[in-house]
Amino acid sequence: MSKLQLEYEPKSAWEAYAAKKHVKAMDALAADYLKFLSECKTERLVMDYVRGKVEAAGFVDDLKAPQAYRFNRNKTCFLARKGKRPLSDGFRLVGAHADCPRLDLKQRPLYEDLDICLAKTHYYGGIRKYQWLTIPLALHGTVVKKSGEAVSVCIGEDAKDPVFTITDLLPHLAYKEVTKKVEDAFEAEKLNVILGQSPVPAPKDDEDKAKEPVKRKVLEILHKRYGIEEADFLSAEMQAVPAGPARYVGLDESMIGGYGQDDRSSVFCALEALLAEPEPEYCQVVLFWDKEEIGSEGATGAKSYFFEYCMEELVEAWEPGARLSSVLMNGSALSADVSAAMDPDHKDVYEPLNAARLGYGPCFNKFTGHRGKVGANDAHPDFIGWLRSIFDGAGIPWHMSELGKVDAGGGGTVAKFLAVYGMDVIDVGVPVLSMHSPFELSAKADIYACVLAFREFLKR
Repeated sequence: MSKLQLEYEPKSAWEAYAAKKHVKAMDALAADYLKFLSECKTERLVMDYVRGKVEAAGFVDDLKAPQAYRFNRNKTCFLARKGKRPLSDGFRLVGAHADCPRLDLKQRPLYEDLDICLAKTHYYGGIRKYQWLTIPLALHGTVVKKSGEAVSVCIGEDAKDPVFTITDLLPHLAYKEVTKKVEDAFEAEKLNVILGQSPVPAPKDDEDKAKEPVKRKVLEILHKRYGIEEADFLSAEMQAVPAGPARYVGLDESMIGGYGQDDRSSVFCALEALLAEPEPEYCQVVLFWDKEEIGSEGATGAKSYFFEYCMEELVEAWEPGARLSSVLMNGSALSADVSAAMDPDHKDVYEPLNAARLGYGPCFNKFTGHRGKVGANDAHPDFIGWLRSIFDGAGIPWHMSELGKVDAGGGGTVAKFLAVYGMDVIDVGVPVLSMHSPFELSAKADIYACVLAFREFLKR
């Protein structure tokens, strides 16, 4: 008779991977992750990174091939690798999203006021507006001219580049703001990015004096550098994001701080796991979506039929005659998304027994949604039991979590958009502190453990 386990506590990832071989591998992975976060500030840049990695590993743009990819508008991608078993026996899927909260420039962004050129923005996703004030910002994006030429813009990441910022009112004059609610004190229409302050040279003839000379100076600089003009912003996607590289945090360099870890940490971990497991038992599918932060809408979000179309082609190529519905229902999926780590300064909004903890490996959310699990996928216990067996058998630290106290808030993921096909799916990802802020925190040990967890899932 087996011994009764009277107590259960999650295992520390730091203790599980204390051996020298793990520490060395963890540090190497963290260095790669820092580079990834620093270079991939938009979903398009993430897709460029993914394309380079998978092509180097032998993936091709042909869903008939045993290692295949398909990109959609360079914001979403589908990756598939044939397994030893037929597709009709099922597949192992890991899905994540590559978009992050940010500030989008409006289609007519530029204006001049008090001899300052500014750009108007519209925030994307759930942000706390005050966190975006008085920090260095970089501009990234794609401008498509009427000719069809696409121009990539990046200003503020190179050490020689200028950066941009949004001003805030000094405390001496902010008495009214101090007494307001946070939602009232920080207005979205005041999230205007400063672009410049010097005018074009004044002409000798005062009658020809330039209108909005500072704005004109900014436009001249943009035209010289990128060949674009003001009207080109009408067909552009420009994002203001935190400038600068991701960094190690803490004297022990145990944490990673940087923009976009929700959910690019899952993209990184899923891609690393896929590339490390080239001979799977079942078909492997890895999906990276766009638009999750605004409800997974549009042609590049998880609500689109992109995944279904790709699977349809895969079935026709790899197993003609198989029913797509049966293939989809036999699938098993991890909805890879981060969870909110319990914050030592804000314990009151968490329920400690069921809260994510930094340094304890990836955490599973059986359900998300809000209040009475509204809008959630709720994973089945037999699927969770199977996952327990493979992760415990591989010695991978993991734990269960939920997003705060029952009535404290909530959130959603792409899990429910996969569950509609009848497959088993659960949310899993690394715990993150300061989620949705310009500088999120994760633990090196959790990133390492998450990659190993995804590898175990993809190779089984």
